[in-house]
Amino acid sequence: MSSSQNNQQSSQPAATGSVTNGGSVTNGGSVTGSVTGSTAAPAGTSSTNTIPQTAPPGTLSFTIPSQTATPSYYKIMASNPITFGWNFTSLLSTPASLTVHAYCTLNGNTYRVGPTDGAGTVQGVIPGTATAVTWDAFAQQTEAGAVPLVQATYTLRIFDERGYTVGAVPGLLNPNQNLKFAMYKPAEYTPIESGWKCVSCSSATPNLTVPSFMALGMTLIAMMISGVGLLRGIVRNW
Repeated sequence: MSSSQNNQQSSQPAATGSVTNGGSVTNGGSVTGSVTGSTAAPAGTSSTNTIPQTAPPGTLSFTIPSQTATPSYYKIMASNPITFGWNFTSLLSTPASLTVHAYCTLNGNTYRVGPTDGAGTVQGVIPGTATAVTWDAFAQQTEAGAVPLVQATYTLRIFDERGYTVGAVPGLLNPNQNLKFAMYKPAEYTPIESGWKCVSCSSATPNLTVPSFMALGMTLIAMMISGVGLLRGIVRNW
């Protein structure tokens, strides 16, 4: 290894994010998100030469949120990280890495999903043994040249180092893009002293007030009629 390579490696800041159960941070820099790993199989334990051609392709199924449930809704706001979790089935060769993207159907943009490094950048690449990832979507918008998130439906894509357009291969991870979720921007809070008014409350007040007075008036009239009848009966019997 040359001295220039040593200098480049030593200049990278140490990773401070969380990676557990065999995961590793593939890019230098501190990490503010989190990646959860798996002990299913160490990377490189199986080669494509030893995988039976009759074996099914490896699949990924989402557990957080469940891909069988209705689309989940997430707020685009500060301090609101989003977590996605999954498990593997029939995976005979652990990927070297996983790439996670969120594709927006409205603006056609692809957003990288994953921890944020020391430079404030989401690389979107996590260890191949990972079974969960946490994404600070709001913070990602502060990246230089970042495309702001929009209120729309997104498709989550997870694939290995071969890309998400590869076909099914026995024992290798089949790309997954079955999970859809929606993102929205919550309305900003406005204090009452700043002039906030409940439009629906004020418009409903006349509708509620008139029937109330009418009911009260009818009740008083009924009481008066009943009272007159009672007095007539008393006088008649006197």
